[in-house]
Amino acid sequence: MQNIFPAQYSTLSAAALKDHLIEAYRLDPSTTCRLLIRNVNDTYILENLSQKYIFKIYRDAHRKRNEIEAEIELLNILRTNGNAVSYPITDVNGKQIQQFNAIEGLRNGILFSFAEGKVILDLENAHLIQLGQDMATLHQSTSSIKLNNARPIFNFETTLFEPLRDLKPHFTEMPEEFDYLTNIADKVVKKFEGFNTSKFSYGYCHYDFFPKNFHFDKAGKITFFDFDFAGEGYLINDLMSFLNHYFFHQLNNLISKEQAEKDFDTFLNAYQRVRPLTDDELKAIPFLGITFHIFFLKFFYDNYDDWSNAFLTPRYTKHRVTLIKKWEEMYCNF
Repeated sequence: MQNIFPAQYSTLSAAALKDHLIEAYRLDPSTTCRLLIRNVNDTYILENLSQKYIFKIYRDAHRKRNEIEAEIELLNILRTNGNAVSYPITDVNGKQIQQFNAIEGLRNGILFSFAEGKVILDLENAHLIQLGQDMATLHQSTSSIKLNNARPIFNFETTLFEPLRDLKPHFTEMPEEFDYLTNIADKVVKKFEGFNTSKFSYGYCHYDFFPKNFHFDKAGKITFFDFDFAGEGYLINDLMSFLNHYFFHQLNNLISKEQAEKDFDTFLNAYQRVRPLTDDELKAIPFLGITFHIFFLKFFYDNYDDWSNAFLTPRYTKHRVTLIKKWEEMYCNF
């Protein structure tokens, strides 16, 4: 019997997946399958003349089975509540998770409904109003449930203290950058001591609400997808992650500061027509941006082995720290 040398991250064959999924879900035999993205997860698109689906394969190093089950549970609840989300499809045996014995071990996958429409990066008022209202409606659901399986928790321990402890060895030759991160983390914590966080809405956040993760169809209807980072925390984390869209849009000279502020205010006002925010919640949104960027710096560090030099080279690390400094300059009044 031939011995297979162990691997830590394989890419499953699109051709083999096509055959497996056609049988498991009784899809049209003409259905094609191709790899779209190899990154946090491996994402494939399946399509035939009448239907499209997204199939996502998770890496065990990133998401354990119980976390995937929690994501499915969340999406099923959101769909039942009438929220427009890309949802898990059930196979002929009543399962919503497919399991594969890959070279590195067991990997789990989900077939999702396709989010009709397209990404719109330059959002107009009608888009922003719809987005604000739909995100608030989504939060009506995610603030009122408790999942059976655990999802990540976004708090200062997981987004500031733990990342800085884990990142410290990486910054041995970048002491000034690490000192900056440590100091600004302390500033964020002290800033929050002045907020009445007991009044903050809490629940399950998407935590990656960039325009790449929701589609507008021709009628302007939104479908949300990619809840891979969904976890428990202040719901304003989602408003903060959307603010990052305007942060990067300004850095890339795609929008003026004045227009970015106007657009985000339009979104905020639409959100608050469904879910009003306290004054402290509004003030806290920018400071959570610091935690967001430090959290993802650790994420890149943790996944360096799988992504090689695409992330977290010294040059890239310094670039990310510079981004945090720019965020502070643009949004934070410490």
